[in-house]
Amino acid sequence: MTATEADSSTGTTQRIVIDPVSRIEGHLRIEVETSGGKVTKAWSSATMFRGVEPILQGRAPLDAPHITQRLCGVCTYIHGLCSTRAIEDTINVTITDNARIVRNLLLGAQFMHDHIVHFYHLNGLDWADIVSALSADPAVTQSLAFSTSPNADPIDFAAVKARLQGLVDTGNLGPFANAYWGHTDYKLSPEENLLIVAHYLEALKKQLAAARMMAILGGKNPHPQSVVVGGVTCGSELSAERLTQFRAYMDEVRKFVETVYLPDLKLVASRYPEWTKVGGFSNFMSYGEFPQGANEPADFLMPRGAIFNGDFLNVQPVNQTAITEHVARSWYSGSTDRHPASGETVPDFTGLDTEDRYTWSKAPRYSGDAMEVGPLARVLVGYGQGKPEFVSAVQSFLTDTGLQETDLLSTLGRTAARAIETRIISNAMQNWLTELETNLSTGNLQIYENHTMTSGNGFALNEAPRGALGHWMTIQDNTINGYQMVVPSTWNFSPRCADNIPGPLEKSLVGVPIADPENPVELLRVIHSFDPCIACGVHVIDKDNGKTHKVDLMR
Repeated sequence: MTATEADSSTGTTQRIVIDPVSRIEGHLRIEVETSGGKVTKAWSSATMFRGVEPILQGRAPLDAPHITQRLCGVCTYIHGLCSTRAIEDTINVTITDNARIVRNLLLGAQFMHDHIVHFYHLNGLDWADIVSALSADPAVTQSLAFSTSPNADPIDFAAVKARLQGLVDTGNLGPFANAYWGHTDYKLSPEENLLIVAHYLEALKKQLAAARMMAILGGKNPHPQSVVVGGVTCGSELSAERLTQFRAYMDEVRKFVETVYLPDLKLVASRYPEWTKVGGFSNFMSYGEFPQGANEPADFLMPRGAIFNGDFLNVQPVNQTAITEHVARSWYSGSTDRHPASGETVPDFTGLDTEDRYTWSKAPRYSGDAMEVGPLARVLVGYGQGKPEFVSAVQSFLTDTGLQETDLLSTLGRTAARAIETRIISNAMQNWLTELETNLSTGNLQIYENHTMTSGNGFALNEAPRGALGHWMTIQDNTINGYQMVVPSTWNFSPRCADNIPGPLEKSLVGVPIADPENPVELLRVIHSFDPCIACGVHVIDKDNGKTHKVDLMR
């Protein structure tokens, strides 16, 4: 729902509210103030409380990976992995090379799945006008498809158009409903729109192939269950036959990335060059991910680093002790910022007031600065550090689109970074799978290390598809005594902190032009470029009688 409200006192400013934001995970409310047709202020409100951290208090440590996976149905595996790594850090466990590779392959599959779904099914409809495709000439679309990517699998575009027409004729657009079709800022031709619609449908099949990759090594998807403290448990699945099947699915998805996803991204970039100047941010942070050896973080495929003021050729090291979470503008007790290791999650709903407290999201800061996390942060850190994989992929994209390095600091750059890193990850997965097959063929079958649960403090810094993810925990007498998570969307969709510094999305929305306040597709382009993942419920444990309640705290 979109609501607009003019400022009756001056007649020059306007408030626009999108509540809820659709095509995301969870419940998100965005309010902006505009003047002169551009956003001047923005407020990001996560409108439902998660409550998982209090639930973990007093439980056995090995419960944590299973419970944290249930934060949502999107980022399941990475939370389980991050929680497992936090326990391993606490009790000082080093896993085997085979376990490391299996975990990388599982996470790589999740990245491929997530990024394809994001571009086509969440963000793509902000750039492509689905209804416009009904006036397309399928033969022209066929020629366009061949000229754009001659090695892509053939598609019957006339059949796609007929399928879309049938959907429209029912009067119910289904997944294509409640959008801003016909908006003047849609720039693709009818034939280009039909191409994107066809690839939207193909992407539904490819995300299934990626999910099957995860199921082979993870036991199932979502919520894979083969990763445990000490390694992995999927030994029976590491047969030549099963790994050949994994490779077949991987190659299928890789081909889609190279022949469909990347060309479509470049098509969008060519039609919307002005979006290289809109929706950018200047501070970035990556924890690093995909260890390729035992020396972390030096052996990460995706390096660890921080960038300030847009200077991505000057990457700084990351010190996790500089991370704090503010609650001064959030619905939690207190106003003091804390490091996650000593953090608290004490809900205190006071009503939505953009001048005071207005969200369930805390406000993470790094040395006092708001930081954007996610694909663009990872690509910029890798590029800035001169990692060959990143330099090659970024330069290829810039050459093909005619864009400059600084154009990446934008909404379009954020969207492009997902496709760029999908290519990097899919290429690396080929090498990891070959390494695993070689190890197994030479008799190296080790996938698990025994361990003893001890008391202590630990943490894990990982990269989810949406960005930097940290879990901090304290174990005492085989019981969780403290647990805090700072998830990617907490960074990106954070509110103002005690120092009144806006979060990355709030800052990125400032300056965005709005052609039609009743149909603010421009806002959605920026919002969706961050790929929001907002947890969507509150579950409170009543320790006295053991009952579980679901509470709507916004009523």
